Amino acid sequence: MVAMETPITQTALVTGANKGLGLETARRLGAEGWKVFLGARDESRGRAAAEKLAADGIDVVFVQLDVTDDASVAAAERLVREHTDHLDVLVNNAGAPGAIVHPSEATVADITPAFEVNVYGTVRVTHAFLPLLQAAEHPRVVNVSSGVGAFSVVTDPNQAASKLHELGYSTSKAAVNMLTVRYAQAFPDIKFNVVTPGEVATGRFAATDMNGHRGELTVTEGTDPFIRLATIGADGPTGTFSDRLGHVDW
Repeated sequence: MVAMETPITQTALVTGANKGLGLETARRLGAEGWKVFLGARDESRGRAAAEKLAADGIDVVFVQLDVTDDASVAAAERLVREHTDHLDVLVNNAGAPGAIVHPSEATVADITPAFEVNVYGTVRVTHAFLPLLQAAEHPRVVNVSSGVGAFSVVTDPNQAASKLHELGYSTSKAAVNMLTVRYAQAFPDIKFNVVTPGEVATGRFAATDMNGHRGELTVTEGTDPFIRLATIGADGPTGTFSDRLGHVDW
């Protein structure tokens, strides 16, 4: 009699996962049998979110994780390493809008918060978890961006983003897009892709706290590209930008 092989559990770390898109991403991956590391800056909210997922039968570990703090990220990496010797997927979801200030008034202080989380946080977390990713058989990284980070969107007069006069959020997300491409080029064995939680062609986006829940899409619909890119096969794409409907032009 031939023994059946036990399926290998996939592991994923999702940052900014105590609510919204991050929590839904963790829930959806966990519902597929993955071991999910739920990263959140706020410990009480993060633990509450993890407990909620655990109550639904999801294998989840809360990870206190402030992407703007070196010590916090290092501690998070050590905690994840206590539970696994590899990381299949990293979802860099933690994000911040920064101050929405007209360019005529914007200062460095206004745009710094968006860059601290969206850009430097992405680099900080990715750098810390690269060894665990490289230890996986087929690692993937999903970076969360926005349609307003695409030149194709902000230069289109038919897009609302072309009339949103601010500097911090859009430029930080444009930087995330470039980071993703450069990582993909540097690490061909890791699938690096960037997603936006919406539909660029239709102008619809997911309702979250960040946008005052004005979006027409649910968080489940918004995370469709997150899940799609987190679960691609070894022959899947890398260095791409996509939304719920598919390819997005840079």
